[in-house]
Amino acid sequence: MTQETTPVGDKRRWFALAIVMTAAFMDLVDVTIVNIAIPSIQRNAGATESQIQWITAGYALAFAAGLITGGRLGDIHGRKKLFLLGIGGFTIASALCGFAANPEMLVASRILQGAMAALMVPQVLSIVHATFPAHERGKVFGLFGAVVGLGAVSGPLLGALLTEWNLFGLEWRPIFLINLPVGIAGLILGSRYITESKAAKAPRLDLVGVALVTLGLLMLLYPLTRGRETGWPLWGYVSMAGSLVVLAVLVAYEKRKSARDGSPLIELSLFKVKSFAAGIAVQTVFGVGLGIFFLVWTLYMQSGLGWGPLKAGLTGVPFSLAVSTAAGLSVQKLVPRFGRRVLQSGALVLGLGVLLYLWESERYGLGITSWQMALPLVVMGVGMGLIVAPLTDAILSEVPREHAGSASGLINTVQQMGNALGLGLVSVVFFGVLDDRVGAGSAVGPAFVDAFQHALGWVAAVMGVIFVLMFALPRKPAQHVEGASGPEPLGDRDEAREPVPVA
Repeated sequence: MTQETTPVGDKRRWFALAIVMTAAFMDLVDVTIVNIAIPSIQRNAGATESQIQWITAGYALAFAAGLITGGRLGDIHGRKKLFLLGIGGFTIASALCGFAANPEMLVASRILQGAMAALMVPQVLSIVHATFPAHERGKVFGLFGAVVGLGAVSGPLLGALLTEWNLFGLEWRPIFLINLPVGIAGLILGSRYITESKAAKAPRLDLVGVALVTLGLLMLLYPLTRGRETGWPLWGYVSMAGSLVVLAVLVAYEKRKSARDGSPLIELSLFKVKSFAAGIAVQTVFGVGLGIFFLVWTLYMQSGLGWGPLKAGLTGVPFSLAVSTAAGLSVQKLVPRFGRRVLQSGALVLGLGVLLYLWESERYGLGITSWQMALPLVVMGVGMGLIVAPLTDAILSEVPREHAGSASGLINTVQQMGNALGLGLVSVVFFGVLDDRVGAGSAVGPAFVDAFQHALGWVAAVMGVIFVLMFALPRKPAQHVEGASGPEPLGDRDEAREPVPVA
């Protein structure tokens, strides 16, 4: 076997690119499309508050737990094979979500969907790396940036339209069923046009590490989401304390595995790099803030203000456009000149937007309009755009080249874990306040407004923490490893391990 990419003259590589980009788009849209339909799912499927948290958090947790392992499986058994397995499983899980008979089945199907995404998504950039020569990858990564922006804008709108239209009387179900034709087409075309590739030297799997990470997070998240409904029993506190013990065992095990065969799930030596350790903390806390905001925001607009899905979806358009615009400017113009200050400015601007939103919510109450929300949402979008695009490069800038793949996979993993934790915290920072207000005799609408404002206070505090943590990031961008960052994780492929096409 020779170490080479797909021949430059082979036009199939562009078909392969379209297929993997479609799969990446499908995953991106699926995350945002569900949020807008959550109130409809709660109303029509009879889901409890903890169940609607798990509809989103379950996906994020399964996705996070399987990302690095999914990348390694592709390195070992072939990226094409794992990509097809992932997209096929994702399509089946989408069908199960769409035809779910009850909320429990929907939660289980969403967890399966996240696990299948963890097999599919890490292969995307690995397939690009194996398919395109180095001089074409810049153009390809630019296309991925456009796909990310399009997914951010179209996901909420598509979810709103599908929910509002109530196609064939299916209510919210088409938001999942729309994946079926896309997934089937990707499966058929991918088997024909994607070239198989493997890593020359792939690390071994660390299934024990995956099990410990998943167990530790479940022991923390399950009591958070169920505790309020069950009156915060003793077992919940014991479980949350026990999760810290499990995570300590994980660290000890990873140290031993690293010494034994050099293929741990988490490369602990990376945390000796101050900028990487701080960046991982930023990414995790940022994920917590986003997990809280987006679920609470949807519930506030639809369940609190009584807006329909379409109005709520359209209200978010200025935010999405601001994120995409600011992200492009931050990478191309601002970070090369101002470095770390751009990211810190992003945290402050995002926090300012949150506080402005909180002030407007207090001032206008239930009479607030989409136009009045536009200003704080644009400010928040600009702040978020200044952070999301350059953050990965800032975290990786001082990481040794041989660990770039491991570090990139870990960055994406902790972001999803932070998101899952934020969704779990919604029970405390939103639903708990909502219950108190309703229990005190407040009407449902004003109670939702109060709970939303309380949650926004938490998000603003998160931005303050992120601002402080960013002082540990490099002042100026360093020379980045090619392909180390991008819209999707690289899995656990080190740059030293070139893809090897196989027959």
